Amino acid sequence: MRSAGAGVRRGLRGVCAAALAIAASAVGVTAAQADSAPEGRKVVVLGDSYTANGWDPQSSGDVCVRGGSSWPAQLGRLLGPRGGDQVANPSCSGASIDSGPGYTLAMEVLQADHDGAFGPATRLVTLQLGLDDHWGDTDQTLWYGLQQCVFDLIRGCDLDAVEQGRIPDVRGVTGAAYAERIKAAVTYIRYYAPAAHIVIVGYPEILPSGQDTVCLSILGVAPFIQPRGRAVVAYFDRIDRAQREAAELLGLGFFDARALTTGHGLCSADPWLNGVFDPRTDIAGLPFHPSTRGDAVTANALYDRYLR
Repeated sequence: MRSAGAGVRRGLRGVCAAALAIAASAVGVTAAQADSAPEGRKVVVLGDSYTANGWDPQSSGDVCVRGGSSWPAQLGRLLGPRGGDQVANPSCSGASIDSGPGYTLAMEVLQADHDGAFGPATRLVTLQLGLDDHWGDTDQTLWYGLQQCVFDLIRGCDLDAVEQGRIPDVRGVTGAAYAERIKAAVTYIRYYAPAAHIVIVGYPEILPSGQDTVCLSILGVAPFIQPRGRAVVAYFDRIDRAQREAAELLGLGFFDARALTTGHGLCSADPWLNGVFDPRTDIAGLPFHPSTRGDAVTANALYDRYLR
């Protein structure tokens, strides 16, 4: 049974998206309010579990848990003794661009705005979203697909799983669709944080591009292997391409976390993503997500490029 809080968020999702679109279209008439606007935080991070990188198995889903070793937390420490105060982080595990049922990009933007995070002092705004969304002709999510597709050793997880409704429609993941879905948020951010770099942060290498096999390390010694996992690999490839193309279409920056972490995905010799209780990474870390080391690589690279 879904919690009451989750039901409220589903109702608010459409309201927030509509409010953000209206606000984005009306920014030209709000100049009178600019004098009283907050200075803003130096960094605003918007994203899903690859940003928040925290989880609580006891939570009913009403609370956004953010890990102390996530890349936003590590980025804050790079900014100095009080650097954490300069980073606004409304990211949330399970967040999507606009699919729900949990937090969406519009909700995170409005939360950041409510907290006074956007302003002339804002230098960097990052968006790391898309994996949790519905795409194309299906309302399927990747995480449902991991259960119903990747771990199905009978039917496998090839591209025919799209027609079978066991994996998101990878063909619907395009740069044009991605750009259209984030456009209102970008317009809003550009107005209220005019000096900021707005950057789409790509996902790290989870699985090498173009391969057919999906692998997940268990206990660091016994990998689970799905030899027919082409649909999942294609989905990660399409998301990466869509983010790049959307950034170009909207004139945003693109941070290539995949290139930065190449060779360190799941089941690699030196993984920077967590397996299942894998002592080589964070043994209790969120599976499929960056380890402390993986997030450190992202934090340091973002700092060097945009904030040093």
